[in-house]
Amino acid sequence: MASSVLSAASHSLSASSSLSSRQIHKGKPKVGDNALRFNNGINSFPNARSSGRVSMTVALNVSRFEGIPMAPPDPILGVSEAFKADTSDVKLNLGVGAYRTEELQPYVLNVVKKAENLMLERGDNKEYLPIEGLAAFNKATAELLLGADNPAIKQQRVATVQGLSGTGSLRLGAALIERYFAGSKVLISAPTWGNHKNIFNDAGVPWSEYRYYDPKTVGLDFEGMIEDIKSAPEGSFVVLHGCAHNPTGIDPTLEQWEKIADVIQEKNHIPFFDVAYQGFASGSLDEDAASVRLFVARGMEVLVAQSYSKNLGLYAERIGAINVISSSPESATRVKSQLKRLARPMYSNPPVHGARIVADVVGNPVLFNEWKAEMEMMAGRIKNVRQQLYNSITSKDNSGKDWSFILKQIGMFSFTGLNKEQSDNMTNKWHVYMTKDGRISLAGLSLAKCEYLADAIIDSYHNVS
Repeated sequence: MASSVLSAASHSLSASSSLSSRQIHKGKPKVGDNALRFNNGINSFPNARSSGRVSMTVALNVSRFEGIPMAPPDPILGVSEAFKADTSDVKLNLGVGAYRTEELQPYVLNVVKKAENLMLERGDNKEYLPIEGLAAFNKATAELLLGADNPAIKQQRVATVQGLSGTGSLRLGAALIERYFAGSKVLISAPTWGNHKNIFNDAGVPWSEYRYYDPKTVGLDFEGMIEDIKSAPEGSFVVLHGCAHNPTGIDPTLEQWEKIADVIQEKNHIPFFDVAYQGFASGSLDEDAASVRLFVARGMEVLVAQSYSKNLGLYAERIGAINVISSSPESATRVKSQLKRLARPMYSNPPVHGARIVADVVGNPVLFNEWKAEMEMMAGRIKNVRQQLYNSITSKDNSGKDWSFILKQIGMFSFTGLNKEQSDNMTNKWHVYMTKDGRISLAGLSLAKCEYLADAIIDSYHNVS
């Protein structure tokens, strides 16, 4: 900025004979006393004396951004930053939901490597995708979610737009709500994934919470959930976790899903599913999509945000989609046009690499079967770790506390029931890094570390209030 000011001042010397109003006053101006003024991008001091030449100094440590405060660390990603700074040999990072091997190393799926080799062999280019993304990806994604023979797909009632993983897809859906359902409220579970509130806040969409977690049972507060959805203003959007609820790992049963659908239909609400773990929770793509398919089979209009970060391990590729299942092909076409219109000023068009991986894996029967086997392996490892952690805790804790909730939960997370102070003890004393709501990622735990984690949990639960 200093060089541009000097250049502008120098240019004005040759362009104008009246220099006094453009002279730069010596000395550092004081912030907040109007000493620093700007006129056409150049510092201007009307009372400065003219001596026939311009004298310039650069004001140091004065920023137009002085009023911007430091943002707090992200409650999830900030855990990883703290973990990296810890030099302990026994430290554990159970904060971020990313799958690790038994050696606690990142895992790249074999089918992903094969799909990337196919790209190289084909010589795929890096041209821009259309705003809605890769057509083959969108087709594969909708069919994976709903089933290839789903009437909604055959009747062309599904508008699918490739998004920037689950987060970007949720944000696109939130923008659609803000623009075309002005004043509508969004309901989110208490608790929920930490970024849900940020997404709707930044989209300008009002939200409130419905009861979900019961701390007394470390289970689902189903009656509270139903009551809150019933009492919400008619036509609200209800954010639902398709499977493996984050952070609790507590899912409704199929019978409970039916009752939830009943209430949402009665109130003319619109369900907005967040599907981040299809195939990764139970090991079955169909089982993990059962909740969404139940709602669609009833003829309900549904929004669904999808992510391939977990089930294909494509965390850094930012690959996902927003699907809107409408009541007619005409409305689906209009919705898709507006999703594209919203995406254009946000990010113009999505990245291609991850989309091609998904399209190749889902579209190739051989790779698709290999993928399902790898998902079963990953889901199976997490289930084994979950069981071992339960075994370790129950063998060590003689207090009579019921720890069976660990086995009743599903997916990569376990909601331990530990409060903030107890979670702090896990980190400060035991070097176990986790979110402050008591959530741990079992995907970042190995069988060999279960006994150590059990000691940390028992100590924190019984000795920290």
